[in-house]
Amino acid sequence: MNPDTHGTHSKIALITGGSRGLGRNTAIALARRGVDVILTYHANHAEADAAVAEIQALGRQAVALQLDAGKVASFGDFTGQVRDALKRQWQREQFDYLINNAGTGHHAPFAQTTEAHFDALCNVHFKGVYFLTQALLPLIHDGGRIVNISSGLARFSMPGASAYAAMKGAIEVLTRYLAKELGPRGIAVNTVAPGAIATDFNGGTVRDNPEVNRMVAANTALGRAGLPDDIGPMIASLLDDANRWVTGQRIEASGGMFL
Repeated sequence: MNPDTHGTHSKIALITGGSRGLGRNTAIALARRGVDVILTYHANHAEADAAVAEIQALGRQAVALQLDAGKVASFGDFTGQVRDALKRQWQREQFDYLINNAGTGHHAPFAQTTEAHFDALCNVHFKGVYFLTQALLPLIHDGGRIVNISSGLARFSMPGASAYAAMKGAIEVLTRYLAKELGPRGIAVNTVAPGAIATDFNGGTVRDNPEVNRMVAANTALGRAGLPDDIGPMIASLLDDANRWVTGQRIEASGGMFL
């Protein structure tokens, strides 16, 4: 990662949902590569502060901002907060990398998925990503990068994930359109699709339920469930200048699940 692309300034990444799980792991992986971080959190301020402290301990700058990633009406104010943070912390007007990571899970059979559940998932995983990216576009450097987080569930089907997976499928199509439309600005846009990862996502099922963990391992080419450290460093490496020619792609990091 070249920290000097914009003069003598380090690169800055904005990661939604960066206070926990894969977002936090990505933030730490980027900090280890010399990237500063703006992370968002939904409600747990203490967790966000701890993530900021961990990044600062690695010698990088970090700021935590509150964001409800499904509340489109708040995005104008949030963009103003990002602009203020850039000016205050970095004396900059733009950042380099946007990682649309924030999200929640929902597991229910198709026949039992309610409109309320569907709308909540859509607001965070699709509508929110669409309009947050739109709001932040003026603050992203030409030549910057966007990574949208999808899921292995957009490729293979597991009962109970129809609504969640459909949103991720929409994100994968959106990624290709963004890559095409933002190409003239030199902005590369890609999708990273994790497989089943042992985190607190969806109540920590993969991490804490031995039967689910064994099932995942048995259906994964590399023979185990994924770990956060399998994903964060991979996203960080995708943002490296060595991958500048990769855009409009869906890259699955699942250890070869359901091949």
